[in-house]
Amino acid sequence: MDDDPRLTPARSDLAAKYLEGMVKAARFVTGEEFEIAEPLTPLRRAPSSDAELMTQALKGERVTIYDRNGEGWAWGQLGSDGYVGWFPDGALMKPATPPTHKVTALRTFAFPGPSIKLPPVETLAMGARLTVLREEGLFGVTREGWYLPWQHLGSIDSHVADFVGVAEQFVGTPYLWGGKSSLGIDCSGLVQIALTAAGTSCPRDSDMQQDGLGRELNPQGAKKLRRGDLIFWKGHVAIARDAETIVHANAHHMATTIEDTSEAIARIAATGSETTAIKRLT
Repeated sequence: MDDDPRLTPARSDLAAKYLEGMVKAARFVTGEEFEIAEPLTPLRRAPSSDAELMTQALKGERVTIYDRNGEGWAWGQLGSDGYVGWFPDGALMKPATPPTHKVTALRTFAFPGPSIKLPPVETLAMGARLTVLREEGLFGVTREGWYLPWQHLGSIDSHVADFVGVAEQFVGTPYLWGGKSSLGIDCSGLVQIALTAAGTSCPRDSDMQQDGLGRELNPQGAKKLRRGDLIFWKGHVAIARDAETIVHANAHHMATTIEDTSEAIARIAATGSETTAIKRLT
């Protein structure tokens, strides 16, 4: 089996019960489902606040926890994309009612009452999942008693038609390795958030996306790019806006930017990295 540690909850001392017979481990555990309670939660490579940020989990996402180290960290697997790593224990709660809505704006504020003049109690990112109990005026009222602007919410099963348009909204967002929100995002996080908003399941990292998304075009595909095509380099991915421009989160600009495609390809090639694939999703 594919034992990519990013997607396989298995260590020498412990592994998920569903992997029994497929991997070697001292013991196998069923795990327990939790819900992400914080607006934005880091998933780290090791149980330490200074360990590498591998990705982030948004409020309302589900995670299966297999181990807790007793020092504030829990090891588990995200339900949305299967990513494995260490979560802050304090960011987890027992699952409550299923989410009914999600944040569709880049980010929004949660108010303690039905007025935008009140000091917000939280800031939530696009993709955060919430249980909305009722509509009250211009607000959706969540199970936490928060009031969120109704125009910033969509039903949990609603999808946008153009995922590239979602990615374009992130232009100017600072680059953050492992980031998954408008406070900071990386190249593959941008692709994942945008495609998820359009109802397309998407793995987390660029190599996984290259392997798992769309069909590959021939090497001349860069000359006939369509909106929504994905261009891959080793460790990087960009989204074609049209035949001539791309949108991507990149460390060169330390931001999500729109670039001329041929200029970006030449710039990246100058660093020693050629394109590895061009994928078309439809």
